[in-house]
Amino acid sequence: MKRTVRNIEYTATTEQLARFAKALGHPTRVAILQHLANMSCCFTGDLVEIFPLAQSTVSQHLKELKNAGLIQGEVEPPKVRYCINQKNWELAKRLFADFFD
Repeated sequence: MKRTVRNIEYTATTEQLARFAKALGHPTRVAILQHLANMSCCFTGDLVEIFPLAQSTVSQHLKELKNAGLIQGEVEPPKVRYCINQKNWELAKRLFADFFD
């Protein structure tokens, strides 16, 4: 499916690549992804201990990554456990590889 904005056609692939790129547009989010890629999963509190940021700031970065589909969260009251969304992680790697090829 194509979407046209100001006479420019965007494919679903182009829009998905842009969502991934936007999510990767902040160094903290890149660092969070690198950390999660080396672990099976972790809790928000674990990330707050690693990154010198307020819990609310870490949560906002996690929200952006989740909205882009790069991570997924599972509620384990009272915590949320996050891990890489493997399907979208592979898709992102393929889309970026194709883009830079």
